[in-house]
Amino acid sequence: MKNLFCKLKNKLGAAAVKSRSILTENAGEGYIDTAIKILIAVVLGALLLAGLYALFGETVLPTLVQRIKEMFNYAG
Repeated sequence: MKNLFCKLKNKLGAAAVKSRSILTENAGEGYIDTAIKILIAVVLGALLLAGLYALFGETVLPTLVQRIKEMFNYAG
């Protein structure tokens, strides 16, 4: 029984040291950093698409429609 408690104590001590070393490491990239980068990319992409949609809806398409109508209403 004493041997069992000694083994358990050693394993718990090793697990504590291992978990402490993992938690104190600051090397590498964390999950939160990656999530923030992905979120920023999605937001910037949505803003870019909204800007292009507004540009085409207000500027490009009306002039294109006007030019097509003028082209087919040629009375010369």
